Amino acid sequence: MTDLLTGFKALSLGNIVMFVIASVLIYLAITKEYEPMLLLPIGFGAILANIPFSGAIGEHGPLTILFNIGILTELFPLLIFIAVGAMIDFGPLLKNPKMLLFGGAAQFGIFFTMSMAALLGYNLKEAASIGIIGAADGPTSIYVATKFAKNLLAPISVAAYSYMSLVPIIQPPVIRALTTEEERKIRMPYEENSISKRVKIIFPIAVTLVAGIIAPTSAALVGFLMFGNLLRECGVTERLSKSAQNELANLVTILLGITIGSTMTAEGFLSIDTLKIIAMGLVAFIFDTAGGVLFAKFLNLFSKKKINPMVGAAGISAFPMSSRVIQKEAQKADPSNFILMHAVSANVAGQIGSIIAGGLILALVK
Repeated sequence: MTDLLTGFKALSLGNIVMFVIASVLIYLAITKEYEPMLLLPIGFGAILANIPFSGAIGEHGPLTILFNIGILTELFPLLIFIAVGAMIDFGPLLKNPKMLLFGGAAQFGIFFTMSMAALLGYNLKEAASIGIIGAADGPTSIYVATKFAKNLLAPISVAAYSYMSLVPIIQPPVIRALTTEEERKIRMPYEENSISKRVKIIFPIAVTLVAGIIAPTSAALVGFLMFGNLLRECGVTERLSKSAQNELANLVTILLGITIGSTMTAEGFLSIDTLKIIAMGLVAFIFDTAGGVLFAKFLNLFSKKKINPMVGAAGISAFPMSSRVIQKEAQKADPSNFILMHAVSANVAGQIGSIIAGGLILALVK
């Protein structure tokens, strides 16, 4: 009987707090449907990790084994990139290449937050890992944090995925604060141009070569994403493309989520650092949105064909949530305004921009 009560006796206040945090993540996933495929496994993994003497973690614990072979080796994030690449259609971006500019401008939050973290006393690698939350791309955040700041992996991962799910809440107030109603009503005619199959095949190969040569450390990040897209577009690997989009994506998402959750132990997660990182993650998302909007307004100073500044906010990597948010905001200002395809183009560009930004950080931060 004494042995059966050992777990109860070993429960600490920290464990109980982590159970509450895990329950909140699961609640958000199930009830609010915020990134349920990730927040639910993360929340449940956190429960397993905080049970006293849990057999799920430790030297021979299955979650620790998965962490060592899937996270520390960067394998799980890279496999996710193959799945994401297979899901993305770069056609809208290829029809409107200038939207690539917004994929770069909306990464401003990464570098602003990186500077902010450095001023708060984090070393350069830790600051870079915190800043990359602004990529609005969970796998990129995990990939960089694994290389630069393993000790901060849990709060960085939770912040990245939580704020990705909160894009519909974070972006609208920032957009409204930086734009007038007249700017939000700007119409952007969409010209339907056909993109040849050859161009769609060449694009992922060319992006991999260019990005890989400029920043060799980004080769894995960009390459796996573009490989997935090549499977989609080449036309001869439909089974592989569907497997990447479904079986691979689902399996790796489960393993990634529950493994990240297992790092959320009370000893490592309940700290001032965690609160700082979560706060700076919010700053990163806000400044990403602001950077895209302000860049679009800057371009309008010189452009005859005006750009709806909200499209710039879609340059973050949270695809396709951000583009949907932009379309909703446009229709609130003018119910007949339709800028979804432009927003999708910027949103897809953000996917590329966030990965290249992560690669540049890996290359430049020594």
